[in-house]
Amino acid sequence: MTDHILDKQRFFFAGVAGAGMSAIAQYLSGRGKQVSGSDRLFNTDANDHTKAQLEAEGIHCFDQLKAQITEQDEVLVVSTAIEDTNVEVARAKSLHIPIITRAQLLAQICASKKTIAIAGTSGKSTTAAMLFHLLTQNGIDASLITGAGIVSLIKQGKIGNCHVGNSDWLIIEADESDGSLVQYKPAIGVLLSIDKDHKELSELHEIFSIFKSNTQEHFIVNRSHTLAASYSTDTTLDFGKGTPNEGHDFRQEGFNIYFDVNGVAMHLPTIGTHNMENALACIAVARQLGLNEEQCAAALSSYPGIYRRHQLLGTVNGITVIDDYAHNPAKIAASIEACKPVADKLIAWFQPHGFAPTKFIRTELVEEISKALRPQDEMWMSEIYYAGGTTTKDISAADLIEDLKAKGINAFFVADRNELIAAMKPHFTDDCILLLMGARDPSLEQFGDKVMSSLQQQ
Repeated sequence: MTDHILDKQRFFFAGVAGAGMSAIAQYLSGRGKQVSGSDRLFNTDANDHTKAQLEAEGIHCFDQLKAQITEQDEVLVVSTAIEDTNVEVARAKSLHIPIITRAQLLAQICASKKTIAIAGTSGKSTTAAMLFHLLTQNGIDASLITGAGIVSLIKQGKIGNCHVGNSDWLIIEADESDGSLVQYKPAIGVLLSIDKDHKELSELHEIFSIFKSNTQEHFIVNRSHTLAASYSTDTTLDFGKGTPNEGHDFRQEGFNIYFDVNGVAMHLPTIGTHNMENALACIAVARQLGLNEEQCAAALSSYPGIYRRHQLLGTVNGITVIDDYAHNPAKIAASIEACKPVADKLIAWFQPHGFAPTKFIRTELVEEISKALRPQDEMWMSEIYYAGGTTTKDISAADLIEDLKAKGINAFFVADRNELIAAMKPHFTDDCILLLMGARDPSLEQFGDKVMSSLQQQ
């Protein structure tokens, strides 16, 4: 059934508002397919904004209070988050409509294009966005299917995680968290990093090894990351330490980073050494597409950033607010490290998501946060975000805060994030960063705006 899926005309998505699902739905709609979908997020009016954005792209959206798929639909697309008890799945089975996973469909789309797949446990969304910007600025109109909104596309009123381009190239964010990575056979594969996140390292090794063998032309790895470096097939293709795409003389000044590649000066309006590594990955890919360092430098200097990836929300009374999607130990540590040069004091807040995932990374999370913070810095958390479904609620964010306190960290728990700014008020200084971190919860997008409003009213 999956062999000729792109010959079908009518697609229905169960869970269409999800980041990965909405990107593919928009891509198919942009390619002239009839696309509709439902989502339990649309059961209330709180997510009307996302619904309106999808409908503006020609996608018919429904709530999920009852099944909305009809006999006219030819395919039901589901993500790994959709359970067999879902109303759309049950209806599709009764109507004998074929069911395909998001990853299977994306694999089909990849096979129809010259695909650049960005993989690794951290940095995928940023690197995909950066590469998209770099290629677009140099006249290569690549398509994009990713998990995070690009600011330049958001400014056009779009969700920002998809673009239908005119060239043969397609950039995708290839996710290891659900194992779907093994289904893609890209022309160019990029491996940024390997850290324990959703899976144990032994499982990740198996997944990334298959990804490497599935890559058709060039496999590019980060030689500055020990675990990733072991997958290298050709150092001349790679980026990082000891490669032709190595960054030198890194420095950060405020919200800008600077470094050299082969004597060519690079500047990006972003922060952190991890973003230099992301840029180096883009340069390594761009060189395989015939671009040189000067062309890369010109494009990267105007990189617009992506939504909720070290996004600067503003400064109020000396408090600089940054919103970030960081949610695993390595990403949280990198986010904290990138903020430290900007102000004398860092107040970091994190909302963990999912009870099982939080339990799984508890030890590493506490360890990484403890190492990253300075004596004057603080770590705050609110209660774990629960997306619904069946789970055992046998851990609290308060447990992580107690672990941090035991390590001598200034750590604080405020269960309800709406009470956060009032609780933090005595802790603010006239030169501090407030770093907001969290993922998966769609309302985090509005939370940053609420924090800014609260600070302005103080």
